[in-house]
This record gives sequence, structure tokens and C-alpha cells, in this order.
Amino acid sequence: MTSNARQAVLEWPAGLDLAALRITGWRPTPFREFVLKIHGRCDLACDYCYMYEMADRSWRHRPRAMPRDVLAATAGRIAEHAARHELSTVTVGLHGGEPLLAGTSQIEDAVRTLRRIVRARTGAHVEVRMQTNGVGLGTEQLRLCDDLGIRIGVSLDGGRTAHDRHRRRRDGRGSHTSVRAALARLASPAFRHLFSGLLCTIDLRNDPVETYEALLEHRPPAIGLLLPHGNWDAPPPGLPGGTGRGGDGEWRYRGPTPYADWLTAVFDRWYGASPAETRVRLFAEIIHLLLGGSASVEAVGLSPVGFVVVETDGSIEQGDSLKSAYEGAPVTGLHVSRDPFDAALLLPSIAARQIGAAALAPACRSCPVHRVCGGGLYAHRHRAGSGFANPSVYCRDLFALIWHIRDRITADLATLPGGGPG
Repeated sequence: MTSNARQAVLEWPAGLDLAALRITGWRPTPFREFVLKIHGRCDLACDYCYMYEMADRSWRHRPRAMPRDVLAATAGRIAEHAARHELSTVTVGLHGGEPLLAGTSQIEDAVRTLRRIVRARTGAHVEVRMQTNGVGLGTEQLRLCDDLGIRIGVSLDGGRTAHDRHRRRRDGRGSHTSVRAALARLASPAFRHLFSGLLCTIDLRNDPVETYEALLEHRPPAIGLLLPHGNWDAPPPGLPGGTGRGGDGEWRYRGPTPYADWLTAVFDRWYGASPAETRVRLFAEIIHLLLGGSASVEAVGLSPVGFVVVETDGSIEQGDSLKSAYEGAPVTGLHVSRDPFDAALLLPSIAARQIGAAALAPACRSCPVHRVCGGGLYAHRHRAGSGFANPSVYCRDLFALIWHIRDRITADLATLPGGGPG
């Protein structure tokens, strides 16, 4: 066990009392999404990558690709979980590393094995998605995804300059030309039905509206705008560490909000478009939450997290964005060869992401937007010593963004008959 992992034993939520939670009526939410790391290496060397460039380096000691026996064991555990919780549909996300490095033969074998085992044992339908950097997404790969019904998301950080600043090959060459060509194939009439959307990691140096419009060129059905990973001990670019330690939370109303400024520029451009050009997930989720709905993503809101990760060696882990916090942060100690997924539901680290506002820091629970913000992405709350019992390192930015969106939709609702929200 590393020194960071030993320290984490003393940090929140390690002492979370699940027995006490059950007395109050809480019950764990079953997993409905299973992220499979079918290949543990990548053909890019993105400098902000949480898997290879941040705190956790466990990839070095794991197989490059998921062995067939591990895949079969994983399929069996998914079937077991679906049967136990009477799930009619589960989602499997093919991830990495870069999943396309597994090769078309292994991808086909993986998907057919998963569907065969889950269907035979439960009758449940298995939806399959894949997130790729796009570099290896050729016609052969698209035809396979079409045959298997695999939906595809692609990572793109904007135009050439914006994208190639971070998303480079190991020899330093940018990947934008290859990704753009892949997106042209994916967005063609033959394959467009497979296109699930684009993921873009924010860089404050990139003009927000130019970045958004560069993404729009590919006519994505949805766009995910991602805050770069960081925490209180290793803050993201443009944010200072060491603030926001709790108290009454008044600090959130003061100070710079560079990420909110970037995002509100995109929001105003997106919100003002008619008809809607695409769905920007973060904005759509915030609006839905402001209007009383619940979230379907982990970045905002208080909905229970319903996914789990299986690494190439069969280890069952939490969301892999936690690799940005410290070495071993996603570890559960469980393995598909010996443990059911229900065992993960009984861990404090998983339960903490399913108990809503009870998992928030005191400063968060007193905040007027806490139900919408939800404390932000769990990985962004970490601070050595107190663990994840903190506001997000992006707290000021999240507050400013949510308040801006609230003001815009409140003004629009006020023009409707009845005068707006009560």
C-alpha cells in the first residue's frame, strides 16, 4: 500500500457508517453502467491525461489488453448483477487507454461474449458505447461498430491549435488532422447514426466561442465540456489551491471565476441559438436541475452514481477520474474472479457517491445551489487529510455558472403567462 493509500484509510469517506445509513432507510442503487478497460495503453500522449500523467500510475503494472478469461468473468458478473436487481437493460462502455488499440477482432469478441452471456442468463439487453480519441477510427472500425450497434463518442478539443496543444502523439505530432478525418467518416450518412457526441476538455487559453463553433463544424448530436482534472492539493490550470477550506462558505462569492467566465460565454452563444444546434450536456443538465429535475451525469446534481469500472486485469474500481487525486484512489480491492458487483455497493467509497446531500461538506449543504451543483465532480473535492469532504476546487466557478444560467432562464420564464417560477 502506498503512503497516499494509507493516508486515505483515515480520510472521509473511509469511516462512513453504512449500517447507520440503512437504519435511516437508505439502500444502494444498483450499477447500470459498466466501463470496461479493454485496452490499457494509448496511441496519444495527452499532457492532461488522468490515467498516464497524473497521480495514479497503476497502468504500468496491468495487462495491455483485457484477457478473454477476464472478459468472460466480467460478463458473468454483469449478468449476475442484472439478474439480482431485475435490470432489463445495462450499458457497457468500451474504454481505455484507447479501446481501438484492442483491434477489431477483440472488440467483436468482447461485445458478442458480453451479449451472449448476459442475454442467456438474464434476458437483459446490453447497450454498448465506446469513447475513442478517433486516431484509429477508420472505415473498417466503423463497419464493425455498425454491425454491432456500438455508439461512438470522440474526444476533440476544438480547432487545430486548441486540439494539438494537448492531444499529441508520442513523437510530438498533433492528432487533429487524423481526428478530423475520422469525424468526417463518422458524420457521413452511412455512419452518423452511431455518433453519440464529442468530449472537449477546457483550456482557458482557447477562445470559448471559437472552440464551441469548431466543435459544431462536425454536427455532433451532443457536446461534453469537461473541466480539467485537479483538486485542492494539485489545482487545475488557472486556479489557486489552498482556499475554500469550509467555514460558512462565503468565500465562494468572492474571487476570480475563469472557468465560469469561459463557460458562460459558450452558454450565451448556445442558449441564444435558434433552433438549438446541439445538446451541451453540462448546460442541459443544469437547466434540468434548476427546473426541479434530477441529473443523469456525475459532474452536477445529487443523483446516485450508477457505474463501475473493470480494469484490464479484472480489478473492480470506482470512476477512473479519481486517478487524478492520488495513487490508488479508485481501488476497491475487489476482482471479477471472486467478487460480485454487489460487494462494491457495500463499500463506503461507493456509498458516499450514492447518498446525495449527506456526502457534501457543511459549506456545500448551506449553499443555495447545492442541489444543482451537487458538490461538483467527486474527484475535484479531494484534499489530503480531509479526503473528499470538501467543496469542489471549482466551487466559485460552478456557483457563478449556475447563477448565470439561473438568471437567464428566470428572465425567460418571467415573460411567460403566469410570470415565471413560484
